[in-house]
Amino acid sequence: MSAFVYALLTACLWGMVPVIEKIGLGKVPAGVGLFYRGFGVIIGMLCLGFWFTVSETGLKIDLKSASLLMLGGILASFIGQFFFYRALKLGDASLVVPVGATYPLVSFVLAVLVLHEKITPGRIFGILMIIAGIVLIKGK
Repeated sequence: MSAFVYALLTACLWGMVPVIEKIGLGKVPAGVGLFYRGFGVIIGMLCLGFWFTVSETGLKIDLKSASLLMLGGILASFIGQFFFYRALKLGDASLVVPVGATYPLVSFVLAVLVLHEKITPGRIFGILMIIAGIVLIKGK
């Protein structure tokens, strides 16, 4: 499969999951929801993740790469997900999900500052569209 097809599959799954999670958070605190989501990730890793990891490269990894990937897991899959669940619990999914999905704006700024990636007119236009989207969706 191509990168584009994988990206479309990702969008479909990531588009469905917040609705499922909003329903799941109906009667439980965000922290409890995060615990059970994490449990689901563990089950997924045990069933599929280990197989994919070992079959591709084994478990060989340098300390810097392992540390950065674990930091990413803590920031995105734990802290970020907790904030997302709090937002879902308190607000409408139709507002929370699009605003939460503006993370490419942060990635763009950091990629330019840290990775020295190029700023192009198309990328600037995309960033302006993200900002406009936030303004439009927030409304009042």
